[in-house]
Amino acid sequence: MSNIIITSSGNELTSQFDKRFGRAEWFCLLDNETKKSRFIKNKFVDSNHGAGTKAAELMIELKVDKIISGDFGPKAKELLEEVNIQMVIIQDSTNIKKIVDRLIV
Repeated sequence: MSNIIITSSGNELTSQFDKRFGRAEWFCLLDNETKKSRFIKNKFVDSNHGAGTKAAELMIELKVDKIISGDFGPKAKELLEEVNIQMVIIQDSTNIKKIVDRLIV
């Protein structure tokens, strides 16, 4: 099974891609086998500190294999590397559906 997270500004496929990992409003969880997606609210978005690390811990709980975002903080990056979660950095100003469409060819 392959779970992919895409950082999002909203909870719909038409939402804009969010280039921030720990401070993204939402995470789009795409199951690459079933091709189904669901959105998870980032409850750490307003944390005073450690948002990236807490979000990385959530990714581990969700058994994510790959994360697509625009940037990863150093602590989050270190934790994700330790558990072999692939980080893909893109700088496109696009919406979630366009990214999903590229992934589920």
